[in-house]
This record gives sequence, structure tokens and C-alpha cells, in this order.
Amino acid sequence: MKGIVFTEFLEMVEDKFSEEIADKIIESANLESKGIYTSMGTYHHGEMLELVTRLSAETGAEVSELVRVFGEHLLGRFHDMYPAFFKGHNCQSFLASVDQIIHGEVRKLYPDAQLPTFDCIEEANGFVMHYQSRRPFADLAEGLIYGAIKHFNEPFQLNRQNLDSEHGPGTAAKFFLTREP
Repeated sequence: MKGIVFTEFLEMVEDKFSEEIADKIIESANLESKGIYTSMGTYHHGEMLELVTRLSAETGAEVSELVRVFGEHLLGRFHDMYPAFFKGHNCQSFLASVDQIIHGEVRKLYPDAQLPTFDCIEEANGFVMHYQSRRPFADLAEGLIYGAIKHFNEPFQLNRQNLDSEHGPGTAAKFFLTREP
């Protein structure tokens, strides 16, 4: 996993909880990196799972909810850092561009990146996004989608269907975005 995801996660923890909580979850976790992340580095996704699990223990919030909240936060940060990716889009066109355009740019910078895939299928009253990854971050994808809905201020209802995958729970899902009247 790219370091920017870790640095943004820890910034979110500091902003929403406290610097003390961020320090505490790093210190209590058994991290190969020792919790020292650079945005350009690459780290094992297990470290993110460990940090979120520690944050859950500290706050009493469910791991899945914390990951979704982080996804929403991350979408906002991506907009701040890469506004060009958002220009000229609505929610649907933006989400449809993730796999081809945004992940295409990520691959140019990080050829070794193992990115999830997002396939979008347009429907009469919205669209369906199919998420597939080797890592169990469907909750993160859901949070990013919620973040996009809020960012573009569009009236979509989001429903999720978890799918079986050879990579285990949380690695495949369908997200149904239905436009509300």
C-alpha cells in the first residue's frame, strides 16, 4: 500500500481524535515500519489493518465504520491534492474514471502499485460499481464512494453487496448507486 494512504490515515486520526490517540495506536501496534511512513513509500497493507484495529480498541468504534470514515476523508484529501481529476465531472463520471484515468496516472508514478479494480455499469436510474482487490478494503471503497456523493452533492442512495472472492472477505463487492428523485 502506498504511504500516502498511511500518512493521510494518521492525519485523520489526529484531526478527528487526537495526536495522543495517533501516537498510542502506533506505539501499541507491532509494525514493521515502526509507524514511520513517507507518502512515497510502500508498506504492507497489514499495517493499516493493525492501525485501524488499534484505533477501534481505543475509540470503541467498529473497524468497518472507521475505514469507511477514512475513505470519505481520503476522497476530500484527494480533491485538495489533485483537483484536476475532479474538474468537469459529476459523481458518476468521476467514479467511472477511477480505474482508467486515476489509476492509470498512479501506475505511471508507481509501476509496482497493486491497485483495486472498479468496473462501472450504467443503469436506468444510476449505476453499479464492481470492486475487486487482493486486499480487504471494500469498506474503504465504500467510504470513497460516499465521499464522492457528498463532494458532488448528488442525490444517490448507496447500497452494497459483498461478493465471494478467492482473496477473502472484504475484497470484492458491488456498489449500487441509485439516483433519488
